[in-house]
Amino acid sequence: MKIIGLEEHFVTPDVLAAWHALDPRWQDPGLQHHERGEIGARLLDLAERRIADMDETGMDVQVLSLTAPGVHSLEPGDAVAQQTASNDLLAATVRRWPDRLQGLATLATPDPQAAAAELRRAVTQLGLNGAMLFGRTRDRNLDHPDNWPIFEAAAALRAPLYIHPQAPVPAVRDALYSGFGDDVDAALATFGLGWHYETGVQILRMILAGVFDRYPDLQLITGHWGEVVLFYLERIDGLSRVTTLERPISETFRRHVSVTPSGMWSQRYLRWALDVLGPERILFSSDYPYRFTPNSGARRFLDAADLSETDRHAIAHGNWERMVAGIRRD
Repeated sequence: MKIIGLEEHFVTPDVLAAWHALDPRWQDPGLQHHERGEIGARLLDLAERRIADMDETGMDVQVLSLTAPGVHSLEPGDAVAQQTASNDLLAATVRRWPDRLQGLATLATPDPQAAAAELRRAVTQLGLNGAMLFGRTRDRNLDHPDNWPIFEAAAALRAPLYIHPQAPVPAVRDALYSGFGDDVDAALATFGLGWHYETGVQILRMILAGVFDRYPDLQLITGHWGEVVLFYLERIDGLSRVTTLERPISETFRRHVSVTPSGMWSQRYLRWALDVLGPERILFSSDYPYRFTPNSGARRFLDAADLSETDRHAIAHGNWERMVAGIRRD
């Protein structure tokens, strides 16, 4: 059984330097984890060590993406320069390991028109399979009209957008996720909980703003079993009564959003996702290198799941391959 992971990260020294040069207000609280120890070394490696780690965890293909927070917080000119360099490097890496690696483009959302043009270049010229976005661009939410050229380009290309967590803005971190000491505050605002509420809210904002009514071919993917939204979808549907949307929120979510585990090997969450979305809306990811699981950990999770062989293969690789096959390359 081929296993393809969609949320598998890298970073470059130039991007790290750009993050460090930012005003502290816009620096990600998880920055320290991107460049230290084994995680930092694995993020920078795009060669033999990564392939060896894939073999160790049972992953056949990684779909690579620049790690959070991408280039969303950079000044527009810096963001555009970094998106081009990152995507060129990613495409060259995929060409070196075409049977083991694929890529999701980096997009310079501080300059949405340039980001839309880069998405078209990444898909039609570089052979990448969509893009990864990180919610807000500083204080600008993902649903802001400035970003709609990106959605228009993705819909026209039928190229998926993976919506990945990023930390809440400083004011929200101060209001909701502080008071326990620097380490606990940072953890609570990121992987403890804050990342997941932030990402789920950004996707809901896209639905409420009518993005999917305007672009019915747009497809999203998100990790961590739906970033909380999946578990409250029936409750959230109450919002539908006070909107002018063409269909209920839950229906839009089921039509336009697929989910992955992001290395959260929970059979309970898998069963919930199957019940809410069905097997055709579940893909696979291990969140490498943050949740690196040696000794065939990724493969063990799928092997142990209570799935038919048809559904097991669909989640492991088939659903992603079907999505990629529908991308318009010309």
